[in-house]
Amino acid sequence: MRAPNEAQPFAHRCRVYYEDTDAGGVVFYVNYLKFMERARTERLRSLGFAQSQLAREDLLFVVRRSEARYLAPARLDDELLVTAEVTELRGASLRFAQQVRRVDDDRLLCEGQFDVVCVRAESFKPRALPEALRAAFAGPGLSAVGE
Repeated sequence: MRAPNEAQPFAHRCRVYYEDTDAGGVVFYVNYLKFMERARTERLRSLGFAQSQLAREDLLFVVRRSEARYLAPARLDDELLVTAEVTELRGASLRFAQQVRRVDDDRLLCEGQFDVVCVRAESFKPRALPEALRAAFAGPGLSAVGE
């Protein structure tokens, strides 16, 4: 399923803390992945689904593929806006397009794509997205893509 370009992606605000930076005072590259993970989690929460509850229902999300492109550094105390837009929705997986921007100047710092698979909590075997999750993520404007 593809989202239309005019759709406004979900955005999560966060701040850069000392623990996020390296010896040069800039955000260590892997921490952008953490910021994006948090945005995906908050996106799920905004739709009314907590990961702790889903785990009790034998459902987890795991990252199958990640891709990130680093464009400019974030620094200590920067406020960031991290988007999480579902661009494909399949039987057991989602693809997210994400961006990390600095709030002060709207500068794009990092962008990435993540393929996330729905799996059973007990076996880690893929399982179909429950219909309630599928409907919540699909929203208007997404169309089916074959698995």
